[in-house]
Amino acid sequence: MKINAQRVWERLNSLATLTEPDRPWTRRSFTPMFLKGREWLRAEFEAAGLSVSLDAGGNLIGRLEGADASLPPILVGSHSDSVPSGGRFDGMLGVIAALEVAQCLQERGERLEHSLEVVDFLAEEPSEFGLSCIGSRALVGKLDDAMLAATRPDGMTLREAIRYVGGNPDALHSPCRAPGSIAGYVELHIEQGKILESRALDVGIVTGIASIRRTRLAVTGRADHAGQTPMDDRADALVGAARLIDGAFRAALAASTPDVPLVATVGRVSTIHPNAANAVPGFVELIVECRSANEAAVAAFCDDLVAGLAPEFEQLGLTVETERLSHVPATPCADVVQKTIAEAAEALGKSACALPSGAGHDGMFVSHIGPFGMIFVPCLQGRSHTPEEWLEPEQAAVGVEVMYDTVIRLDRTL
Repeated sequence: MKINAQRVWERLNSLATLTEPDRPWTRRSFTPMFLKGREWLRAEFEAAGLSVSLDAGGNLIGRLEGADASLPPILVGSHSDSVPSGGRFDGMLGVIAALEVAQCLQERGERLEHSLEVVDFLAEEPSEFGLSCIGSRALVGKLDDAMLAATRPDGMTLREAIRYVGGNPDALHSPCRAPGSIAGYVELHIEQGKILESRALDVGIVTGIASIRRTRLAVTGRADHAGQTPMDDRADALVGAARLIDGAFRAALAASTPDVPLVATVGRVSTIHPNAANAVPGFVELIVECRSANEAAVAAFCDDLVAGLAPEFEQLGLTVETERLSHVPATPCADVVQKTIAEAAEALGKSACALPSGAGHDGMFVSHIGPFGMIFVPCLQGRSHTPEEWLEPEQAAVGVEVMYDTVIRLDRTL
């Protein structure tokens, strides 16, 4: 191997030790533990010979200069924050892999024509501000004043939080990088699914990232005494919410196909009022998330769901209001990057297949300024966002090796 597999594995484990001790593996963005991770990464970047900076959006960047200063850089990386009680590899693998590629280039004396920038994007995972991909949004000018004014439960605004990690929110009225300012972006990531593992394949060549829409649904009924209100005289908002949850599951199951999967999840029920054992719920608020490469199906999912259940809501004496919280369109990976990854895998004798990503990634936003692509590697039983998230050292090494060859090939192509 051209890359140092042992170093990759040791770095992954070293970064994983920086976690809340009573809740592994947890390193939430905008926390002291996150800053400890950033301090460790900065030291590793510098030890690998990279010049290190932090942009206005709070993204940590290590740069390896190329031979031709007139060419835009190639970006590689991912994120180092985690979900609560998450895993050791989601995001972290991409950052450590990018660092390994840069360090190996120097150790092997292979100087790219393009400069190479290793990026740890700020807060890719959903944060306490109700927003994900904060650093990559900032990079391309998709972080607006309303988002910066968002608050987390302790009252801190996102603007203040970006300043807390060393960014400059006052400079985010314009993109950190303009369209065309990068040659391309490549990220290595665990699949977070079972396709590669079930087919015993080495890598996946990502075709694109699914559209993601989150919608708030508010079910209003009537709060009543649980003992004195007959069953046929209730307007139980939680019953209506249960119909929505079940309906979303059934509708997604019916709409999904092997070629174009569609998934829907109610992962958050934020309000139940009065929320008492002896009271009929009069109000329930929940969030439905729908994902698919089928943009039209995602856009229509919640409206169709509510319309289909309208007769039942009327019978139950309930009303339902919907509010779109966020929508990220489907993002195709650039053909040139997909082709280059495929060529790299073939040249290295690694088995591969093309597959879509149902999970969101920073590439959704980086695609606004240049071509992007992703390499997937298998993870155990497809598990992710859980402490049981796992891949073998050899699987990580193969992914980094394919990424190394991909970067060299892209340097000649882009």
